[in-house]
Parts: sequence; C-alpha cells; structure tokens
Amino acid sequence: MASTRLNIRLDEEIKARAEKASALLGLKSLTEYIVRLMDENSTQVIAEYQGITVKNDVFDEFLLACEKANKPNPALIEAAKLISSPL
Repeated sequence: MASTRLNIRLDEEIKARAEKASALLGLKSLTEYIVRLMDENSTQVIAEYQGITVKNDVFDEFLLACEKANKPNPALIEAAKLISSPL
C-alpha cells in the first residue's frame, strides 16, 4: 500500500489517551490507531453526506407524487438542460 506523510501537532493529554487506546486495542502503533480512526470516520462522514435515508411512509408519499406528476412543461425542460450542460 502506498503511503503519504501527515504531520500533526496535538495536546500531550490527547496523545497519551490515544496511545493508551491504541495499546488497549492491541495495535502496533499510534499511527495504526490514527489511520484506523481516520479511515472509519471519513467513510462514515462521506456516507452521511452522499446519501439520504427516508422513512418508508415518506418514500411511499414521494412515489405517489411522482406517479401523479404532470409531464414537464417546456420551461422545466429548458431549465433541466441548463443544469445538466457543462459550463
């Protein structure tokens, strides 16, 4: 696995707690602990911001609204073209 360097400064107490947590988890190093945390957290944050979760009843209402929707008028079609065209 290719690697890149990340230099950080942190409070001594935070470092001590992180080292203890790393040891309690049986990890080889503080670096391994930090990498694990960054990987897990960044994956979670990205999933939260790139997805949407709705309750079943809300989704059902959305589907009904889509089925009842009228065909798009010419102005809406033109607006969609503007949004999808590259700048």
